[in-house]
Amino acid sequence: MESLFSSLSGSITKLTSFAFFLLFLLSCSTFTSTEAYDALDPTGNITIKWDVITWTPDGYVAVVTIYNFQQYRHIQAPGWTLGWTWAKKEVIWSMMGGQTTEQGDCSKFKGNVPHCCKKDPTVVDLLPGTPYNQQIANCCKGGVINSWAQDTANAASSFQVSVGQAGTTNKTVRVPKNFTLKAPGPGYTCGPAKIVKPTKFVSADNRRITQAMMTWNVTCTYSQFLAQKTPTCCVSLSSFYNDTIVNCPTCSCGCQNSTADPGSCVDPNSPHLASAVTSSSKSSNAALVQCTSHMCPIRVHWHVKLNYKEYWRVKVTITNFNYRMNYTQWNLVVQHPNFDNLTQLFSFNYKSLTPYEGLNDTAMLWGVKFYNDLLSQAGPLGNVQSELLFRKDAATFTFEKGWAFPRRVSFNGDNCVMPPPDAYPWLPNASSRPVISLLCPVITILASLVFLWANA
Repeated sequence: MESLFSSLSGSITKLTSFAFFLLFLLSCSTFTSTEAYDALDPTGNITIKWDVITWTPDGYVAVVTIYNFQQYRHIQAPGWTLGWTWAKKEVIWSMMGGQTTEQGDCSKFKGNVPHCCKKDPTVVDLLPGTPYNQQIANCCKGGVINSWAQDTANAASSFQVSVGQAGTTNKTVRVPKNFTLKAPGPGYTCGPAKIVKPTKFVSADNRRITQAMMTWNVTCTYSQFLAQKTPTCCVSLSSFYNDTIVNCPTCSCGCQNSTADPGSCVDPNSPHLASAVTSSSKSSNAALVQCTSHMCPIRVHWHVKLNYKEYWRVKVTITNFNYRMNYTQWNLVVQHPNFDNLTQLFSFNYKSLTPYEGLNDTAMLWGVKFYNDLLSQAGPLGNVQSELLFRKDAATFTFEKGWAFPRRVSFNGDNCVMPPPDAYPWLPNASSRPVISLLCPVITILASLVFLWANA
């Protein structure tokens, strides 16, 4: 009897170990990283710089500048929103180039009433057309900030703030805390303010240098998984050598008739389309996409178009399925090994992204100003397209095994969902496709057999 129990106990132990092993294998294949760190823009961030330019009887005047040091992630309309918490009982007497969204309770002040008395003010940019006596340099763009690579001259936004009931020297001033940045929604995490060397300013004639009384910086970094619960774009593929069109994976950005978000898509042939688009029942920032199998606001299509003796040609089409969004200053980042031999580009701007020395396989593409830098909302005009001409490298070029398709694609800084590699259009004589599709199950079965044999 004892031998029977010991045998059963051993079998249960083995089964339990095997179950945990299978769970481990599944977890390795299903868990994903948060991707707060961007390998293609390792130093990209938004830096908020406070420069105290003068002292006042009860505080100071500071110029606050938001610098976008991200290569390809910009802030589009309705723009940035900056918040913080005062360290003491500070108030904002006045502002230029920006304004707080709420004044707060200023009832204890008589005569001269502050601009804002809230402990945790929230500041937004002023709109274009603001009177000149309320402006400062780099203000009043509706909170829109371009990316560093796309438009360095417009990659910053500033406002001036006069702070009262604060310290009046470097030793008595207390830096604000709990900074938040929305651009325009969530996604950014801001660190604490750090006092740095005072900023130096050069006069317009380059003959005099002045400096701030005190300077502190706040650094904010972006995470796509904090910005939205689901992806916002997907990739489809096709080629001249195969009739198969590989669509975006099903439910890439959500599924139709989702109980979590009903009414989030609309049929383009619906008679109620116009009323659904203009409906005020939802936030104007909430996406209303065309009902598709992928449910993404943006689809990027990569078509291998032509093959020449020394060159090959690709057509890229970006389609907007969002009825509530015009994408201004959009950009596309594509990773492919042949970008080191890009010969010609039609109707898009191009910049090579080389964060690592000796590696030139990533390109940033964006529209030509006043021509196609605006990606219109879903509809007949809701697409932009271009063609790319690559020179072949005899050592690496091939149409086999999906080599001609991109490794990674992102739109406005957010990664797009790619089709699985074994679904790529293959050459008609390709015979390795089924082997790749069976590779994962074979490895899992072999690993399981080895594990059982070792515990036998």
